[in-house]
Amino acid sequence: MSYADIPRPIRSGIVILDPERGTPQRVIVLQFNPDTLERSLQPQSAGGDSEGQGGGDKNEALRLKGPAQESWKFTAELDSTDQLEVASPNGIHPQLAALEMLVHPTTAQIRENSRLSKKGAIEISPIEKPLTLFTWGSKRVMPVRLTELSVNESAFDVNLNPMRAALSIGMKVLSVSDLPAGHRGAELYMAHLAQKERLAGIAPGIGIGALGLGGAGGLGGGTTFTASGTSRG
Repeated sequence: MSYADIPRPIRSGIVILDPERGTPQRVIVLQFNPDTLERSLQPQSAGGDSEGQGGGDKNEALRLKGPAQESWKFTAELDSTDQLEVASPNGIHPQLAALEMLVHPTTAQIRENSRLSKKGAIEISPIEKPLTLFTWGSKRVMPVRLTELSVNESAFDVNLNPMRAALSIGMKVLSVSDLPAGHRGAELYMAHLAQKERLAGIAPGIGIGALGLGGAGGLGGGTTFTASGTSRG
């Protein structure tokens, strides 16, 4: 097999959508896929005991108010010295600016709010950003909001344009608990959750005999769990 025959890896990235039409307004492709991902899921317990500290309503112990709160953290790298054949008079300024604008309002939005304030508007709505999706292959496409963006620039050209940087990126996955009913982001989250359900459905089933409980045959093996232990049905 030659080098040309090796399939190119799919890139992870961020897609900025028009929330009404669902059409991509911009695609930000990560130059290198992160080596590691840190994900956390916090269950939304109905009894108010989401942190497992006890004291919640015992009748609600197994109930959920909604999907778990999910967050992602990873480190991405940008390096214009890896693309010396491509002219980069601004270094990685454009790539950094594209990511930073995910957490900034535009100047037009700021000016519009300032204009409304000067006119004496009683209520000025917070500035709304476009819908943002994070993609990690075809099985992980989810609406997100950036919660952290830290940049460590480590190389510069003669004009002090950054040439290399490591970015620490944190994201909160936006679920139906965060978005209004009918919002395109809520629909995309439901598709993301349905994908999890499909993948969970094809996970190999193992009988409880592997745990030293009951028989080894089948998933349940006819075993019943009681206060005195397990018994075979």
